Amino acid sequence: MKIWAHSADSHFLEPEDLWHDILPPDLAARMPRSEPDGDDGEIVHVDGQSFRRKLPRYMTKRDGEGLTIWERGHRPPGARDVTARLVDLNSEGIWGEVMYPSLGMWSHLVRDRELSKAAARGQNEWLLSEVQAAAPDRLVPVAHVPLLDLDDAAAEVEHAASIGLHAVGLPTGVPSAIPDYQFEDWDPLWGLAEEAGMVIGFHVGTDGGDTVKVRGPGGAIFNYVETTYGAQRAVTKLVAGGALDRHPRLKVLVSEGGATWVPFLGDRMEEACRQHGMFVRPALSRPPKEILYSQVYASFQHDESAPAASWAMGYRNVTWGSDYPHLEGTFGHTQDTLHSLFDGIGQDVRYRITRGAFEEMFPHVSAPPLSDEFDLQAGVSA
Repeated sequence: MKIWAHSADSHFLEPEDLWHDILPPDLAARMPRSEPDGDDGEIVHVDGQSFRRKLPRYMTKRDGEGLTIWERGHRPPGARDVTARLVDLNSEGIWGEVMYPSLGMWSHLVRDRELSKAAARGQNEWLLSEVQAAAPDRLVPVAHVPLLDLDDAAAEVEHAASIGLHAVGLPTGVPSAIPDYQFEDWDPLWGLAEEAGMVIGFHVGTDGGDTVKVRGPGGAIFNYVETTYGAQRAVTKLVAGGALDRHPRLKVLVSEGGATWVPFLGDRMEEACRQHGMFVRPALSRPPKEILYSQVYASFQHDESAPAASWAMGYRNVTWGSDYPHLEGTFGHTQDTLHSLFDGIGQDVRYRITRGAFEEMFPHVSAPPLSDEFDLQAGVSA
């Protein structure tokens, strides 16, 4: 029986000529672009800066003369083609999905204010007309905002809401030109997003340009784990700094970072208030764990421990994500993954993780087809 699920984490690959289609040539040339670097890497160029990173080989295997040879495989058909993407999603059993950019995630490293504003406006208009419009009841692309001036950022959130986008993507680490997330300077933006019902989306690994923190033995594992911490810090700042307390209807999504860290952070913040309350500023009107549990949503893809955050730790805002079309994602084995995670788990927990929490963030997303065993047994209307 196919399990239908919403995905709170996916990506689209921008057309190679996107920036030249939406920006003047002199500006487009300074936007993020990638070029191959040897057999195992790429160099990303952004506004006069260059960053080299290694790329994993895709999991295509062929045998030749007794040798096992790993090649670069092809990305899923719908990585760039929205129409083909919907075919992929239907095949995999994925209905609604939050969509982050790929190269566009480097746009926050642009250092020119006017370029940053023009790029965000053009990209958001393109997201509406070329991505969301293909399936507005299923696809949730995140809006981009310029982050060299908070007035510009708030203005673009207002614009994105006015044209019908439902989420705002922010990096886990802010540019040095603006205050960090715990300061009240962000309140106009939080207020606009709250009023419009727009979800704030943090994707892990967006602290800055260079993701290599450690080299040598253990580096690959350490650096992969390290990508998750920035989002945890950003969320802690929003809770401890009072932003979510002042905006109780604002919802925050952390994508591709797992889920069991949320109960841990909740306990640590409660401990800080209990044992060191005399130092806590500002005073919060609710316990930090309550704020965290009610307003922050977290997505995982393979973590065996993640469902327990819901049924054993009381954290109900656990969501699942496919990470389509990335190598770490579930494309090609989504149903195997979903069954391995949820077979034997209570239907209420499974429904909450695969659909309920997602639909709470994005109530405009339609329900999956009535072919999932949970729907058939529990009578949930599709």
